[in-house]
Amino acid sequence: MAAPTPTTTMDPAASIALIKSNLAEVLNPELIDDVILTQKRALKVYWGTATTGRPHCAYFVPIIKIAELLHAGCHVKILLADIHGYLDNMKAPLELVEFRAAYYSRLIKALLRAVGVDLSLLEFVLGSSYQLGKDYTMDRFKLEGVTRISVAQKAGAEVVKQTDDPTLGGLIYPLMQALDEQYLDVDAQFGGVDQRKIFTFAMENLPRIGYKVRAHLMNTMIPGLGEAAKMSASDPDSKIDLLDDAKGVEKKLKKAVCVPRKVEGNGLIAFVEHVIFRAVALKSGGTAKYVVERREGEPLVYEDVEALKRDYEADILTPQLLKSSLTSALNSLLDPIRAEFAADKEWQEIEAKAYPIIKVEKIKTKVKKDKGDPAKRAAAAAARKGGVAVVAQEDGSVEVNNEAVKEEVVLGTGTGVVEEVAEKLESAKVE
Repeated sequence: MAAPTPTTTMDPAASIALIKSNLAEVLNPELIDDVILTQKRALKVYWGTATTGRPHCAYFVPIIKIAELLHAGCHVKILLADIHGYLDNMKAPLELVEFRAAYYSRLIKALLRAVGVDLSLLEFVLGSSYQLGKDYTMDRFKLEGVTRISVAQKAGAEVVKQTDDPTLGGLIYPLMQALDEQYLDVDAQFGGVDQRKIFTFAMENLPRIGYKVRAHLMNTMIPGLGEAAKMSASDPDSKIDLLDDAKGVEKKLKKAVCVPRKVEGNGLIAFVEHVIFRAVALKSGGTAKYVVERREGEPLVYEDVEALKRDYEADILTPQLLKSSLTSALNSLLDPIRAEFAADKEWQEIEAKAYPIIKVEKIKTKVKKDKGDPAKRAAAAAARKGGVAVVAQEDGSVEVNNEAVKEEVVLGTGTGVVEEVAEKLESAKVE
């Protein structure tokens, strides 16, 4: 596909400034300048996302940057990395990747529409549409031939699930991500700072097989809503699903960690800074404003995130006020996405196929009470609560009769035994 002519009304300097704004780091920024100022064409940028679990609100962070890139006149290619999702510890089962890619495509477009950007310069590419081809495979072999295992492990350390005995798929993952720059025919790749080692791998190794170096744009990683370093799909309390209803959003934000007067590491303030302020600016044509309603007194109105941070440190903006205002702002951002999903039967059918619900039939089993053993009592209580059949055995073990968990949990006498059993039983439930 030929690169489109830039449609932005921005002058080149303003376009370059927006492309490089709100980023943690830019590698080879002069390449961006050359494309726009010398070659006088749209900058071609790609962002890849492995089509694995349900996207959550942290997706707004890269999406806002993609919206800014589109607004700056860039031709943005979104790689729906279905094969990458499988290679990363088989997070995306092969039988589901097709439906998950379709789900991601619809959701990403809905997110971008929610912040009011033109999608005419947006293109989606399915990884398997070219990564299984002869030329790509041959180039992958060439990269594998010049890459040591230790280098591949280091490149993917922040992205691919690391184990003591990694699969070959996890080692190939960063090589493919580097090679995608060539096959997607782009000038730059965009991602989070956790991708930096893959980006430097690409810069160092693509020239070794005859391909040019690209620029790399890196987003900051925002803290999660809990204690996690970043918002994570594996921690349900640290994430808000993009299709959560308004009450679900409110409930999760009320539970969010928000230490009074502490700005550093505060996931809520980071979300306001990197998502809400920038989304409002895009929708309003450049003016950011964040309003905090109060029961008493005039609302707090911020047009500068630094002023918001100062008020939070002074406890003028309290955690309660911050949570309430963010709940309102986030729900306003999510409303059009939820409405689009509710009105789209095909999207709903895709979701059902992409993320099938596996129901575990509850089994009624009598568990012999043993008042003298607290671990057995805890196991029985967890079984009754979770609908998992648990039988206490004469040898002091607990047998879990459930298709999801086929193992014995041996009860010992050490510290934490009860908690361990409860955790095992909890993991038996499949939503």
